[in-house]
Amino acid sequence: MSIRSLVRHIKWTILPDREPDAEPVTHQFQCVVCSEKSDRSTSWDEPQEWALAHSGQNPSHHTYRESITRPWRTFMADAPGPSS
Repeated sequence: MSIRSLVRHIKWTILPDREPDAEPVTHQFQCVVCSEKSDRSTSWDEPQEWALAHSGQNPSHHTYRESITRPWRTFMADAPGPSS
């Protein structure tokens, strides 16, 4: 009896997940001076308003870091075919 195996290298692709059931893209700002963060939001407006209000309350805090969370998905570029 002989053992036969097939090894196949498959190329994978990664893309932003735009499926209807994908998690939403979210935005958040973090103050670089004190590390305080805005709430995470699916809207750009809320983190931006938080940063402006935070600067108004803390005039020396004028540098921010943006964090965007975007869902991604992977899939095989070539679906495996029947083996011979």
